[in-house]
Amino acid sequence: MSGGGLQLWVASKAKRFMAMALGLGVLAAQSITPAHAFPVGYGPVSPGTDWIVMDATTGQILSQNNPYTERFPASLTKLMTLDLAFNALRAGRLSVDTAIPVTAAAAHVQPVKLNLVPGQTITVRQAMLGMTTLSANDAATALGQYLGDGSISRAAAAMTAKAHALGMLHTQFYNPSGLPNPGQVTDAYDMAILARHILLTYPQYRYLFSVSSFMFEGRPIPNIDGMLKLYPGAIGMKTGYTDLARFNLVTAAVRDGHMLIGVELHARSWSVAYRTMAHLLDQGFAAEGAGTGPIIALRKAIPSIIPTADAATLRQTAPANHPTLAAAAPVRQPAARRVLVTVAQRHVTIRNIVMRSGRVTQDMVPGWTAQIGAYDNYAMARRQALLIRAERHVGTARVSSVLIRHHRVWRAQLAGLNEAAAHATCVLLQRRHQSCFLIGPRQENLAMR
Repeated sequence: MSGGGLQLWVASKAKRFMAMALGLGVLAAQSITPAHAFPVGYGPVSPGTDWIVMDATTGQILSQNNPYTERFPASLTKLMTLDLAFNALRAGRLSVDTAIPVTAAAAHVQPVKLNLVPGQTITVRQAMLGMTTLSANDAATALGQYLGDGSISRAAAAMTAKAHALGMLHTQFYNPSGLPNPGQVTDAYDMAILARHILLTYPQYRYLFSVSSFMFEGRPIPNIDGMLKLYPGAIGMKTGYTDLARFNLVTAAVRDGHMLIGVELHARSWSVAYRTMAHLLDQGFAAEGAGTGPIIALRKAIPSIIPTADAATLRQTAPANHPTLAAAAPVRQPAARRVLVTVAQRHVTIRNIVMRSGRVTQDMVPGWTAQIGAYDNYAMARRQALLIRAERHVGTARVSSVLIRHHRVWRAQLAGLNEAAAHATCVLLQRRHQSCFLIGPRQENLAMR
């Protein structure tokens, strides 16, 4: 970008999206656009570290330093992608076992990533875990594209709309992963709002941030958030780094039943970021009156990722005790919601029957495959397939292979299943944190790993 073009961009935020996207992923070594290309003192790259500590229950700000300075969010962006996914899960538009196709755009993003390949599918659960543990950019992009009906730009627009609806007025998103984009900015206060919203609205998914590791395609994927080991009571939440964003943390922690949220942006190093966050949280827990103030509601009702959803629908699909909704939600659910619940209950019933009996009924059409692992050699894949076949008493143990980047990968599969039995198999394995995803009839070509 020329110097004149850069000055025009600085002068007009409305044209930020025209700036060239930087090609660096979280924790990557260098960015395409160096820090010295930005004006000295410009917000996102100005010197200093910003932070805020917020009481999760009351919304009270316990300490802060420059909380409204715009910064590049890096992988903290993934919290908003997760928020859209949690919202879709609650509304019944997704399940944790929904198969997400991996596009070339998702597979070819910068590291760090799960090394997904085009045509592969992963479940929503695997994508979310990949984001909360390793901060995988390919998983975030795949999930974001799926939520945006195949479009990264639609996903980013939905993310930005949701941010503004929550009161995150200094936040703008252009991708679901946090890969550098000059227009993608936030501030510490906005990130605290988002973290509090997630923690209060979706408590059933808090565990995703605390998982120490999970198994994906036969290999352990570690959680890279150092606060989980460093700070007693840490729930974790998100780390983020690029050359320009520097070192960023969003951390939730609980002590004596009291939950705090800390956000730290633009720190000098991980060691400094972790030490500072621990000190800020300690101060917050020791603050007189922390946790005893009036509850401050989140700014707005929860919008749907479908832009046309109206406020009445949002109230109907939100929990009755949600703190952001002043008006009481109607008792009656909308018809579409009742149908979704009925379908879900029916599938749960079918899965329970299959799991109890170990057999499938004749009126359920087979043709589904559960891919239960990927290995470097045939013997290991065959052993896994036979073990799961002996345990489940359904389907046929099978091993197939694929050549990926000149490397042969052997895939353990349980084939010849109906949909319910395949689903039940993956549910069982995922509860053990083992890799499993579904391949539908005539979709064998999607199982690339």
